Amino acid sequence: MNFALAKDSRIGARHVNQDRLGHWRTGESLLLAVADGLGGHLRGEVAAQVAVDLLGAAFRREAAPRIADPDLFLARALNAGHAAILLEGQRLGLPETPRTVIVACVVQDGYVYWNHVGDCRLYLLRNGRILHRTRDHTVVQRLVEQGRIREEAAMSHPERNRLLQCLGGYEVPRPEPAARERLEKGDVLLLCSDGFWGPLTQRQMLHALMARPLAEAIPELVELAEARAGPQCDNVTVLAMMWAQEAVAEQAPAAAPHGVSTVVKDFTATDPDFVHMTDEEIEKAIEELKVALRKGAPPQ
Repeated sequence: MNFALAKDSRIGARHVNQDRLGHWRTGESLLLAVADGLGGHLRGEVAAQVAVDLLGAAFRREAAPRIADPDLFLARALNAGHAAILLEGQRLGLPETPRTVIVACVVQDGYVYWNHVGDCRLYLLRNGRILHRTRDHTVVQRLVEQGRIREEAAMSHPERNRLLQCLGGYEVPRPEPAARERLEKGDVLLLCSDGFWGPLTQRQMLHALMARPLAEAIPELVELAEARAGPQCDNVTVLAMMWAQEAVAEQAPAAAPHGVSTVVKDFTATDPDFVHMTDEEIEKAIEELKVALRKGAPPQ
């Protein structure tokens, strides 16, 4: 795989940076993730760290050297992250479970697969336009989709911070089926927290990324987001990738192993396999994470 990465994470005007990012790769697969711990709940940075670490540990375990089913991998990892956060909150004796939102994507075989919970976003930019953008799991996004408010009014709406889904909350998150797109040379993936995308216009993002190399454009956009947000600036985090290979020949991605569906299940509260993990299963996943980290994981 041929690509370039750029990243930045800043504390903004907050006392603690509750954002986390991570990236892991093998010769045939790449995983990117950004999580934003919820500042309105105690120890949001713990939730974000647990969610990102669990994704990385799962990738190191399953990418051998590629993920058999990226859709299923992302959905499982997000739900396992939710369960692990609940357990960590209990272990720490916190009065309220830490919470986070997250976006993650797998790149392999010339395709990108992505999924998210909450209002961290993924943008796929191509030829000076936004080809894809995740839809926030928020009350305001629902109002936009219903035509009750304009997109431009979302950031000033009084309910702009009300989430419909997160990891670590009272309700089990319900990741949607992962989306995917065949990558073309020059495509840019942006994974970011709302501290990055909130203060910026789409025109500002596109202009910077079209006019500058990725390594210059990302710090420039982060500084612009900080300046526009002013004294109320949130944590600002972004992880970006520019794809440098020619498009893969038009073909379907490699099929999942025999007997494994390529359709991601609807992970509802009635699904015992993924959302009703036992404490032992969660403890095992966390222990595998610790073992992987002790063995010397790639830097995040």
